[in-house]
Amino acid sequence: MKQVRPKKNLGQHFLTDLSIAKRIADTVDEPYAELPVLEVGPGMGVMTQYLVEKPRPLKVVEIDRESVAYLRENFPRLNNNIIGGDFLRMDLQEVFDGQQFVLTGNYPYDISSQIFFKMLENKDLIPCCTGMIQHEVAVRMASQPGNKQYGILSVLIQAWYNVEYLFTVEPSVFNPPPKVQSAVIRMTRNTVTDLGCDEQLFRRVVKTTFNQRRKMLRVSLRQLFDAAHPVPVGFFDDPMMTRRPEQLSIPEFVELTNKIDIII
Repeated sequence: MKQVRPKKNLGQHFLTDLSIAKRIADTVDEPYAELPVLEVGPGMGVMTQYLVEKPRPLKVVEIDRESVAYLRENFPRLNNNIIGGDFLRMDLQEVFDGQQFVLTGNYPYDISSQIFFKMLENKDLIPCCTGMIQHEVAVRMASQPGNKQYGILSVLIQAWYNVEYLFTVEPSVFNPPPKVQSAVIRMTRNTVTDLGCDEQLFRRVVKTTFNQRRKMLRVSLRQLFDAAHPVPVGFFDDPMMTRRPEQLSIPEFVELTNKIDIII
């Protein structure tokens, strides 16, 4: 069968370097080598050819019908484990009948953040996620408080996962070459089972403050209050309120969320 044509509207950049493909595929081996694997966006199976050799169940999900046809012809071992569909619309509980699994893939740059937000929604089902994304996004996800890369993704993901930046991948090993560098990451669930605050409000506080990341908290947080829930006298006198969101650790965001929860 002829090669699959990369489609710009799907953000497809097919990896052509087999040694790098194997390195990425091998990131699923730690620390959950016994769990099934779900690969997102396999394309022509450059990673799949190494994943399928591992002694564990494998399923792949691909939205591109041309790629699905290619995979069915070239990977008969996968049989009914090739899912033609949109990962973002899938019920992940149904993939392995409610069993935990490792998520991996060469993720399309334009939806990688959406993929990771879906991972967070299913964090008890996905104890580990690996794969390749845009370098800039990988740096943000792994960043610690106190630098300009630290942001919404950093906080929301690191609240539940330990993030490892594994290695950088140059544009020249793709067809077509992207205009930016790529990076391979691994996220492994930490020991947190309860943040100690209202999770929905936590996300709202994080997003509200980072949407005005250059402003002090006493400015950005005002939009959370209204006539029905006015700001208590002295609330913004707290020394924390003179800081900017990139200076707050995750425990401090939890503390801030609980202070606001009492009011609203």
